[in-house]
Amino acid sequence: MNTKKFRGSRTCGGGTHKNRRGAGNRGGRGKCGACKHHATRALLRGYVYGKHGFTRPQKIIVSTNTINVCELDSRVPELLRAGFAEEKDGAVHIDVNILGIDKVLGTGRVNRTLAVSAPAFSKNAVTKIENAGGTVIQI
Repeated sequence: MNTKKFRGSRTCGGGTHKNRRGAGNRGGRGKCGACKHHATRALLRGYVYGKHGFTRPQKIIVSTNTINVCELDSRVPELLRAGFAEEKDGAVHIDVNILGIDKVLGTGRVNRTLAVSAPAFSKNAVTKIENAGGTVIQI
C-alpha cells in the first residue's frame, strides 16, 4: 500500500524550503559527533573510537661520522702538522678513530701511500687505499 500523506506538498512537513538544507540539519557529515551528540548512533553502527589500524614503526637513524678517502689524502699535511698522523716506512699512518670518525668511505682519488686504521671501511675505500700501495688496519 502506497503512502499518500505528503503528495503534492512542496516541503513534506519540514517547514520552509530552507530548513532541511546542508549537513547542519543532520548534525554533521559522516562520523561527526560519534563521541558527543551522536554517541548512540555510533554504538549502533559499530564505529571504533580513537586510533585504530596499523602504524609503521619509524626508522631509527644511526648517525656515524664518516670521511672520504680523498679528504684524508688532501688533509695529510694538516694532519701531520697537528700530530694526528705520522710518516714512517714511506707511508703516512693515520688513526682515524682519534679524530672521532667511525667509517672511511671510498669517494675520490688517493695519490699517497696511506696506512689508515679505523673501526670500519667501505669496500671501495679498501680497494682504493690498497691500489695506491697503502694498508688498511681495521680496529
